Amino acid sequence: MYSIDRKSPVLVTGATGYVAGWLIKRLLESGVTVHATVRDVTAQHKLKYLNRIARTAPGTLRYFQADLLDDGSYAQAMQGCRVVFHTASPFRLQVSDPLSELITPAVEGTRNVLNQATLTPSVERVVLTSSCAAIYGDNADLSNLEHGMVTEESWNQSSTIDHNPYSYSKTEAEKAAWCIAETQQQWTLIVMNPSLIMGPGVNPYMSSESFQIIRQMGDGTMKAGVPDWGVGVVDVRDVAEAHLSAAYTTHARGRYIISGYNTTLLEMARQLQPTYGKHYPLPKRILPKFLVWLFGPMLNPAITRKTITQNVGYTWKGNNTKSIGELGLKYRALSVTMNDFFAQLIETEQLGRESRVPLKGRD
Repeated sequence: MYSIDRKSPVLVTGATGYVAGWLIKRLLESGVTVHATVRDVTAQHKLKYLNRIARTAPGTLRYFQADLLDDGSYAQAMQGCRVVFHTASPFRLQVSDPLSELITPAVEGTRNVLNQATLTPSVERVVLTSSCAAIYGDNADLSNLEHGMVTEESWNQSSTIDHNPYSYSKTEAEKAAWCIAETQQQWTLIVMNPSLIMGPGVNPYMSSESFQIIRQMGDGTMKAGVPDWGVGVVDVRDVAEAHLSAAYTTHARGRYIISGYNTTLLEMARQLQPTYGKHYPLPKRILPKFLVWLFGPMLNPAITRKTITQNVGYTWKGNNTKSIGELGLKYRALSVTMNDFFAQLIETEQLGRESRVPLKGRD
């Protein structure tokens, strides 16, 4: 079990993000001083959820304005910090300009933050939020891996700026991080590679793709069915715990696949059936691949026919034994993740059928 250092402040970039929200909550509840960077410190509507936590937590929350593309903008926030959590990176599948909207912010932002870490004498460890998207590109790629399973040794070699640009952005950003880490000896780099992150947000109105997926499961968009698409899923609260452990576990090294379950879109929806199946139009069947191939790009331009061909009908397997053995992670059940997430949508009236089913509490 790790021991949290409460004496030194830590920096969390992208403080209003999905993972950052739960990470900051854990840090504040542990009595840590958090330097939280945001693009606009005056945007109180985005900060109110963190402020609510900070009002009663023993830790201290301090905001700093910074921009991923502004060289040197993290200098003030990083002063005195022993640990830097770099979580800031855009997660959007549907973009008009992948270079400016995904790749440049991910890569240049990582370079700016890590270069600043080298210039800041107090920094001893950097925990980077990467993704399993940096490990593999399409499910079909797994057939080329040993045991058909992604491990920390694998790298995404199939994504490009034109095909899976989000995955390409995560791959290039992590590669840049390792290049910078190898040029210095002041701090160690620990990389988190989570699979698809699900679960309730500290901010219940996030724009993350994860919210879009579960919202569509409940609002009727997926009523006809879902593709036979294998995915890895992990609870956002477990991802935050993994970051915390990586920061304060002395022997932590390298990359860690953070993934609770090898599953599918349909199996994710099935977790909701016992409680919500009678009240919401949840998907109950697999759509034929030819229909997904034919109509998928029309319904969601971000899902190309090449992406459908390379992913639908393929399973996904990830090896999480390193995260369990070295970081001590205990993953939440998939049913807990999905039901807590869905309950949050109902509670915040994002599905339009709020009065039909009683709510259950969340951890």
